[in-house]
Amino acid sequence: MSAVTETTAAGNSERARGTSGWAYALPALLLLLIFFVVPVVGLLLRSVLEPEPGLGNYATLFGSSTYLRIFLNTFMVSAVVTALSVVIGFPVAWMLAIMPSRWASVVFAILLLSMWTNLLARTYAWMVLLQRTGVINKTLMNLGLIDQPLALVNNLVGVTIGMTYIMLPFVILPLRGVIKAIDPAILQAASLCGATRWQCLTRVLIPLALPGVAAGALMVFVMSLGYFVTPALLGGTANMMLAEMIAQFVQSLVNWGMGGAAAFVLLVVTLCIYGIQLRLFGAGRLGQGA
Repeated sequence: MSAVTETTAAGNSERARGTSGWAYALPALLLLLIFFVVPVVGLLLRSVLEPEPGLGNYATLFGSSTYLRIFLNTFMVSAVVTALSVVIGFPVAWMLAIMPSRWASVVFAILLLSMWTNLLARTYAWMVLLQRTGVINKTLMNLGLIDQPLALVNNLVGVTIGMTYIMLPFVILPLRGVIKAIDPAILQAASLCGATRWQCLTRVLIPLALPGVAAGALMVFVMSLGYFVTPALLGGTANMMLAEMIAQFVQSLVNWGMGGAAAFVLLVVTLCIYGIQLRLFGAGRLGQGA
């Protein structure tokens, strides 16, 4: 009789914990429903109902070479920015993880200050640096590396440079945490077993840091897909990206149907990329990296 009572009490306790868990999660679920699910559903409905019901907006998007070129610009620049951010950010994150804590704090503070500086101000600063009479072109000409100023603004080169600078902290921060958590004894053991420095890097450090690389790369790529300010100022109308096109549809042309269709395509692609990364790394490893 006592065993039956204990089993019943345990079952009631489990049900109570389950109920209280849902009660605690309810505010977050309501927040997601109101501020994410409802707007996305509204966007989808507008994309198939305005200006007339049907899939005409999607047919126009994928049937126009101009719009397809904008999609190509967006994904190409996002991929290049992600790759450059990872290649540049990994050594910086490694340096922050192994250098003395006092100097690491100084570098980390500089990194945070760059993130907290106004985005528009940073983009205008890059416009000044990259223009034909800017510091970069003048320095290259004074060094004799070039004869004529390089075209670094109003093209995708300038967009890539500006966005890479802005996105770097979003790779460095998760990578630093992952690298710092790696036990140095593992690298020492690899070295004692005869591994060279290159082998320690490629076969030990990089595989262990992959969760941070994946989390940072996913964050940078997704943010780059929807970036607006930097491409608009450094790229110009001739090198438009998807966020600029959506803004033009909504603000200038007041065509919510086309804007909603473009935004929904961007959302679906982003979710597909996230799903692929979950498949490759798993939610636990991505969470560890983030």
